Amino acid sequence: MFSLRKILGKDEKFFDLLEAGAEEAKTSVNLFSRYIEAIASGQTPTSLDEFIQTRRKEKRIRHEMSEALSRTFVTPLDREDIQALSFALYRIPKHVEKIVERLSIYPGRLPHASFRRQVEFLQQAADAVVSMVKQLRGGAKIEIVREANDRLQFAEGEADKLMLELLKELYHGPVEAREFIILQELFEMVEQAVDRCRNAGNIVMQIVLKHS
Repeated sequence: MFSLRKILGKDEKFFDLLEAGAEEAKTSVNLFSRYIEAIASGQTPTSLDEFIQTRRKEKRIRHEMSEALSRTFVTPLDREDIQALSFALYRIPKHVEKIVERLSIYPGRLPHASFRRQVEFLQQAADAVVSMVKQLRGGAKIEIVREANDRLQFAEGEADKLMLELLKELYHGPVEAREFIILQELFEMVEQAVDRCRNAGNIVMQIVLKHS
């Protein structure tokens, strides 16, 4: 177990901002899940505005983080680690927004069942990231962080397996060439969103190991 709070006393703004960033990333993933569920039930999907707002909130958090770093001489974590984690968290809602933009202009019938399966692993990954980031506040037990990281790595591994399964279905299914290309790209984009979560988790793990 390592102690970070003692370095800055009660000044926890960096932890506040990192946790807020992780929560916004999770919010974007949950919005994506609702978007897919709306399509599956034949309802009008969530407006893109919600995804845009989430990404903008994450961007504002990054801006606040940069300002805090510029005004603070001593930080609870290495500056490069704070910046790396903040940027990794920002990339999650940014990527999710891009996926939904593509889905919103897709002219064909979306295979919502396939996307729903992908989103389940994406939600597991996002939940694990939030748990890991919250462990940084006031010190972290490496066993707890490793357990969350194991869940994250499992979700990422299962997402990779599912990706191969979905590609196999496309390869062997009666799909037109244009539809094949579009769906392949969309499936890959969702799988990449899981990778974004994995990258954020890897940074947290490196921080914890560095201070253990």
